[in-house]
Amino acid sequence: QVQLMESGGGLVQAGGSLRLSCTASGSIWNINAMGWYRQTPGNQREKVARINTGGSTDYGDFGKGRFTISRDNGWKAVYLRMNDLKPEDTGVYYCAAQIPRSNWILYGMDYWGNGTLVTISS
Repeated sequence: QVQLMESGGGLVQAGGSLRLSCTASGSIWNINAMGWYRQTPGNQREKVARINTGGSTDYGDFGKGRFTISRDNGWKAVYLRMNDLKPEDTGVYYCAAQIPRSNWILYGMDYWGNGTLVTISS
């Protein structure tokens, strides 16, 4: 089992920045990828960004150029730097982890944190 805990959410004005952190514990040796998803009001959960063991990344279209994912090499933490935030970025941001897969891009995530709330004011 892998436990994930997010931090860094909060209230920011439009155009501002935030850095989310996620700390992993438990069977971190079995993690092949970690990432961030979000659920904005009235919408389904969607992918923000993911990163795998080799450093390959996978971003949702809305985050390209504004959001940057990075990780600790030991899979103890993953980070999301968000710049130029917009009111439509408001939502709950979830950290997630994936066990080894033959083609990680094709699969969803296996473990989830409880989420951290990000609110962007206009």
